[in-house]
Amino acid sequence: MATSLESAFQLLFKYRPAVFAEGDLAFGVAGPIALALAAVAVAGAVAITTYWRVTMASTLRDRVVLGALRTAALLLVLFCLFRPMLLLSAPVPQKNFVGVLIDDSRSMQIAERGTAARADVIRAVLGKGDSALVARLKEKFRVRLFRFGSSLDRMEDPKILKFDAPESRVGDAISYARQELDAVPLSGLVVLSDGADNASAAVGDELLSLKARSVPVFTVGIGAERFENDVEIERVELPRQVLQGSSFIATALVRQRGHNRARVPLVVEDEGRTIAREEIELPPDGAASPVRIAVTVRDPGPRALRFSIPLQTGEQVTQNNERRALLDVRRRREKVLYIEGEPRYEVRFVREAVEADTNLQLVLLQRTADNKYLRLNVDGPAELATGFPTSRSELFKYRAIVLGSIEASAFSQEQLRMLADFVNVRGGGMLFLGGRSSFGEGGYSGTPLADVLPFYISGDAVPDSLTPFAELQVRVTPAGMMHPVTQHAAPSAAGAKGASPIVTVPVTSVNKVTRLKPGAVSLMEGLAGRNRQPVLAFQRYGRGLSVAMPIQDSYLWYMSADVPVEDVAFRTLWRQLLRWITSDTPDLLRVSTSESRVRPGGAVVIRAELVDSGFVRRNDAKLVAQVRAPSGALKHVTMEWVVDRDGEYQASYASDEAGLHTIRVAATGTLKTEHVVEDSTFVAVADLNSEFFGAEMRRPLLQRIADETGGKFYTPATMNKLPEDIALTKRGVTVISQMDLWDMPIILVLLVGLLSAEWTYRRRRGLA
Repeated sequence: MATSLESAFQLLFKYRPAVFAEGDLAFGVAGPIALALAAVAVAGAVAITTYWRVTMASTLRDRVVLGALRTAALLLVLFCLFRPMLLLSAPVPQKNFVGVLIDDSRSMQIAERGTAARADVIRAVLGKGDSALVARLKEKFRVRLFRFGSSLDRMEDPKILKFDAPESRVGDAISYARQELDAVPLSGLVVLSDGADNASAAVGDELLSLKARSVPVFTVGIGAERFENDVEIERVELPRQVLQGSSFIATALVRQRGHNRARVPLVVEDEGRTIAREEIELPPDGAASPVRIAVTVRDPGPRALRFSIPLQTGEQVTQNNERRALLDVRRRREKVLYIEGEPRYEVRFVREAVEADTNLQLVLLQRTADNKYLRLNVDGPAELATGFPTSRSELFKYRAIVLGSIEASAFSQEQLRMLADFVNVRGGGMLFLGGRSSFGEGGYSGTPLADVLPFYISGDAVPDSLTPFAELQVRVTPAGMMHPVTQHAAPSAAGAKGASPIVTVPVTSVNKVTRLKPGAVSLMEGLAGRNRQPVLAFQRYGRGLSVAMPIQDSYLWYMSADVPVEDVAFRTLWRQLLRWITSDTPDLLRVSTSESRVRPGGAVVIRAELVDSGFVRRNDAKLVAQVRAPSGALKHVTMEWVVDRDGEYQASYASDEAGLHTIRVAATGTLKTEHVVEDSTFVAVADLNSEFFGAEMRRPLLQRIADETGGKFYTPATMNKLPEDIALTKRGVTVISQMDLWDMPIILVLLVGLLSAEWTYRRRRGLA
């Protein structure tokens, strides 16, 4: 439609709209403006006077209409006599350069349904370097051809294009081409691409640079903007690390075309073994939808998990149905401090539930009388010898804390602040259990821990008194259905392995809580008549995790006569619960990388966060990263402090060798710790197939590049105007070109139209 309108405009006005937009109007007849205005006034006066004197059989309206038509015709003739023209800056032939950048990446191998592959479109446009397009460009410009993928290379013959580059970086390619041609008069750059951009940095900065230098970029979008038949896993999100044997929820972002609401399996594999499988419903056409799947990994070490959806009939891209993600499965013993204010059944059964878990060490500090405590599962006689820790370094060595039925007055104000900082600053997990001395009944309202809780509490403490309780029929919430703790561990009287919508064994509560805080999530809730209260809820607080279970007898889910002996749901629930609250607790040194998977030759950015035993960030340590390649080769990289962020260090290296790289960072200096502070992580170096994800032609990006630099966007069907548009850029070495307007067809059409209208009006009014 736009092409047809432009052709019609050019037919009437002799030149394309772009010529009028870039040109300046001038007149070929020199002379004072006053004379020109006088001539216009005389012509108008003659026309009006001619008809004004004719009074026979004419009305005032007739004389006005006929005078106006005659005046318009005379003005049009006068306009032509003044020799109107457009003054346009035209490039001097062969004095200016044009850079043509061709996308040589793998995504150009994609063929849309019923059409040629994108690479074939490029070959048809360029030919062997002497195509019609290139020939027309060479008539006015000196053309430089480049191909680009992850880098930019000059080429003479398009026949060397292989379309096999593992990634494409449009912004970098434009930047390098501009630098390459910086010393010559440059009229513009032409980019032929599908718009796939795998660069980590946005193109915005380079666009600003091009705009400042007035270098227009003309983009040609290759490929279809919308696939008709495709299923794609855009990305996968999962924890950085988990304990061996833990369950976690992985989220896959799935997009599809042509398979609206179809049901397909999502499969998770570990070294060829299927470890999870879920039947999912694909989102509506064009939409991206997150899909969650519960995964349990039992083998320790770095695991390269493969998430895949089987190929569907007629898919246009077959390489984007799978994603790989790296997971660090750690085999270690997590230390959890359980504090109880009184002996009760809950303690016994919780300890029994987790004692067989070799990855959990549940240290019990149970008050048996005033200033007397029972210590169980401690590492030595000195641990907790004086009761609850009195220093941050002593408390912060635990990975998580379980706070049972113990009143707030059992702690000093400093200890209460330490408990809050354990979650907020240390980044630990804290689980609050119900009981007659917990929450509001335990006097925690108004204390630092009240802010940590995922729900609001109020009221005064009720010392040594059992608040009336009610049976709670527990229900797993929709959020709980998708959470690793309750999805596979919700207790059910039927002994089912999966989550049960209703937990058929009721429990009791002495803590009445009803209102969750903003951002908190309820995984299980209890119903007592018309009353409802959270049974398991959590929220992120600072760097850590706060979880609350305001019931006093979860052991009924194990000991009730209605629960089969073989039902392991209670034990699974508690193991998963304690693993969860320790899963993201940082050590003194925490090492991560910018990406868990990179292409060969890609840069790996290593980041580290360092604190001392009191979890105060330290900037005075020396950190060295030891990188072990798959071949066993070692590389030592010194990490530098990031000066604008306390406790953060950074380094980078090039990942040349394919395979799994182990990165171990050790910190030395004035940390005053009993052992070496170190941490490790992994990076998988492999072909990422990134060109096949989001492979539809990205018109918005290409349009933005053109618009922000003063260029234009084309498709192969409209790019025939490209050489003329580049010639209008006024860039490089130019001369002023005069383009006459007096002979435009529209002038003849208007003149004939005006004279015909005058004659027709006179005839109809009987004045002819």
